[in-house]
Amino acid sequence: MSLFLVVALPFLGAMLPGLMNSAGRKACAGVTFTVSLLALIGLLTNLPAVLAGELVTARFDWIPLLGLNFTLMLDGLGFFFAALILTIGLLIIAYARHYLAREDNMGEFFTYLLLFQGAMVGIVLSDNVLLLLVFWELTSLSSFLLIGYWKHLPEGRQGARMALTVTGMGGLAMIAGMLILGQIVGSYDLSIILQSREVIQSSPLYVPALILILLGCFTKSAQFPFHFWLPHAMAAPTPVSAYLHSATMVKAGIFLMARMWPVLSGTPEWFMIVTTAGLITMVLGAVIALFKHDLKALLAFSTVSHLGLITMLLGTGTAFGAMAAMFHILNHATFKAALFMSAGIIDHETHTRDIRKLGGLRHLMPVTFVIATLAALSMAGIPLLNGFLSKEMMLEEAYDTTLFGTPWLLPALAVFGSLFSAAYSFRLIGHVFLGPVRNDYPARPHDPGMGLWLPPALLIVPVVVIGLMPSLAEPFVKMVTASVLGTTADVPDAHFKIWHGLVPPLYMSIVAVVGGLLMLAVFTPALRLWDGAPRPEAKRIFDSIIAGTVSLSRGLIRPLHDGTFTRYAAIMVVTVIAVGAHAWVTGTVGPATRAPQPANVVQFAGWLMLVLTACGLVVFHRNRLLSLILIGIVGLMVSVGFVFFSAPDLAMTQLTVEVVTIILLLLALNFLPNRTPVESTILRRVRDGGIAVAGGFVAMGLTYYYLLRDPVAPSISEFHLANAYKGGGGTNVVNVILVDFRGFDTYGEIIVLGIAALLIFALTESLLSGPVRARLLNRKPDQARAGGSHSLMPVVLTRVIMPVVLMVGFFIFLRGHNEPGGGFIAGLIVSIAFVMQYMASGFSWTSERLRYPYHGVIGAGVLIAGLTGVGSWFFGKPFLTSDFTYVRIPPFEKFELATAALFDLGVFLAVFGAVMLSLESFSRLARRAHVPGREPPEDSDHSRRKSAGMEA
Repeated sequence: MSLFLVVALPFLGAMLPGLMNSAGRKACAGVTFTVSLLALIGLLTNLPAVLAGELVTARFDWIPLLGLNFTLMLDGLGFFFAALILTIGLLIIAYARHYLAREDNMGEFFTYLLLFQGAMVGIVLSDNVLLLLVFWELTSLSSFLLIGYWKHLPEGRQGARMALTVTGMGGLAMIAGMLILGQIVGSYDLSIILQSREVIQSSPLYVPALILILLGCFTKSAQFPFHFWLPHAMAAPTPVSAYLHSATMVKAGIFLMARMWPVLSGTPEWFMIVTTAGLITMVLGAVIALFKHDLKALLAFSTVSHLGLITMLLGTGTAFGAMAAMFHILNHATFKAALFMSAGIIDHETHTRDIRKLGGLRHLMPVTFVIATLAALSMAGIPLLNGFLSKEMMLEEAYDTTLFGTPWLLPALAVFGSLFSAAYSFRLIGHVFLGPVRNDYPARPHDPGMGLWLPPALLIVPVVVIGLMPSLAEPFVKMVTASVLGTTADVPDAHFKIWHGLVPPLYMSIVAVVGGLLMLAVFTPALRLWDGAPRPEAKRIFDSIIAGTVSLSRGLIRPLHDGTFTRYAAIMVVTVIAVGAHAWVTGTVGPATRAPQPANVVQFAGWLMLVLTACGLVVFHRNRLLSLILIGIVGLMVSVGFVFFSAPDLAMTQLTVEVVTIILLLLALNFLPNRTPVESTILRRVRDGGIAVAGGFVAMGLTYYYLLRDPVAPSISEFHLANAYKGGGGTNVVNVILVDFRGFDTYGEIIVLGIAALLIFALTESLLSGPVRARLLNRKPDQARAGGSHSLMPVVLTRVIMPVVLMVGFFIFLRGHNEPGGGFIAGLIVSIAFVMQYMASGFSWTSERLRYPYHGVIGAGVLIAGLTGVGSWFFGKPFLTSDFTYVRIPPFEKFELATAALFDLGVFLAVFGAVMLSLESFSRLARRAHVPGREPPEDSDHSRRKSAGMEA
């Protein structure tokens, strides 16, 4: 199966749980399970190639000019993490089906889960750092939704915000680091970056890039000092916690450190930063975990500790350390997911996670006891379980590593962390399952059904099998290690065995286990010392920093952003004037190289009309109707200017835009007073006038300067003129630019235009459903006039010329690629034809004949334009790449067929729909009730339209 499909399946499948929600919990979970299973099967189809040492790739040029390519690669490391994500994901889905309560929206939950799963798979399979960053941020967003799934819990909302804040800020730092790395190498493809070790490490930008990338990794993987967010994420449902802590989210940072290991490791900076952070996180997390009474909190801090252990191993920079890290990732994923699911079972059955309220559960929940005990013993590093093997490898690596010039420091701290790791593991077993049965449980405990205990039981199988027969895991772990190291030659020739003899790591392990038992024996006095000892609280510090940042931001923003447009405009214009003046004074202004062209009387008259109109707007701006007329004059003069400068496309666009906007503004002015009230003081008006005059002089000076001097660089217009026909198949350069060269800009513009029209409609709906509705309906209709409310001549005339205008619009649309015209202008012309019908015959008469909603017209336009762009992907071309050909259909002459015409059709529909939806929205506000004092029926939008009329 293609890697594209493996990554896409979870995203595509995310649409299904919501649709299946009404079919029941089983159907909803079943379709989610099926999607993940198909993705896993697709991944496994590539396993033979991975085992053979091949690099499976898939490439699609997305935005090649920016270096952003949808490039995927699958090697041993990518397969390892993707298999963990999808396999444990399947178990989590099955577990969540029985864990979530009936009142929980299962469709919403599984939608978020699949989005998160797809983002994680995208990270581990990305071969482009920019693409990886996209998936990286998607994990932050989707994990935010998962952690805050129980929106009714304040701690859930706060944990989600904290996770998003910390990982999001780290992601921003990592974006900068990855961009620096790409600039150093000259490519953003990981397969190229991973072969550029010498280039990267010899660059002066290596250290900044390293620090920024590690910030992203440390925040995502909860390394000190960013460890505090992960335990607060435990407010999420237990299936989420199990998934995040075992195979996803926190493992993303670990994965990236492993992925970048060949080019970033092996330097003193890498060793000191990564090893120190990992060691501190390992010890600190283990100590805190021991004294947590919440079962999930204990497991969360244990995850922090084990992530620190893995980070420390990667930080040593040795091949053996990398192999031990990969082995522990596998082991940790199995026993930690089993432990979290066991904690969920205990919470589900006893209605509490407080360890102080538990005990004696081995008698009441024997199946859960066996599962949790085996997983906890593996976490403690007890022999014959998989956790023991990787812990021994960690201690061996620590024994051979010197930190800060002291050979015993790292081994001692590693033993100290392992001691507390064993202690909290033993506490979990002893204080939850051992001891006598109590009679004060919040709920009577008992083992749940198979749906809850089977998923963690399946995870215990590799815990025991690998622990008893470690040689089974050795080939796979070494294959993954080879991918981390970048070569199979450097993979350590070490064998996974239970017994290595009487070696120092064994003694260190014995000390840790025995010390853990002793620590558990003195837990009560140690807890009193821990509770009484002063210590910083990470959450309190974080909350204080956030509160201080918010307070500082408000102090800076409120004076600048007070909600008035005049202040925003003043700040912007003054800034532009200051920057421009500085550039003008400090720069070199050479003499003019061109002579001014002579102006005739007509040109002078046009210029004078513009000046007088602009001055008139300043003087009479309080008269809204007069201001609108003056604005129309300015628009018409601009159209004349476009004609003078041989730009008929722009002239037609400007003219049609003026007609449409004037009508819409007239409708809007119908609800405003005739005059604008005086609100500004004289001093403020003088200030604003001074800024406006200064800005005008700056614009005039800049225009005058550039028009009288030759350009310092060749104009891009030469490229467009030379390539419009042979590249876009059209002789109308303006239209070719809009639908081909700058088609993406046009696509974004029609989307914005459609959004604006929908916002106008939404605003109208809110006005008509509130107090304004009563005032509008209470307005008395005008006195009846003889002959009806609409004059017969305009009614007849507009209906006669309607087909003619439509034919003109159709003609303008078809000729747009080679002559002045196009979809935008045609859309405005057709809109004018419909506006004339509304004006002449009234809103009620016209809306009764409306067959298609304007919302759908906008959506159809955007969809057609988008699908036209997507179609180029099937031919290996970038988005919105157009093509054309010439055909001959007898008896017609040869004519051109261009895909740009379909895109232009989308532009036409979007423009027409946006104009008409805006018109309809304003017209509905202007309606009158047919019968005074009687409200129109509310049963449908169509009936509301039928009750409205528009005054021409």
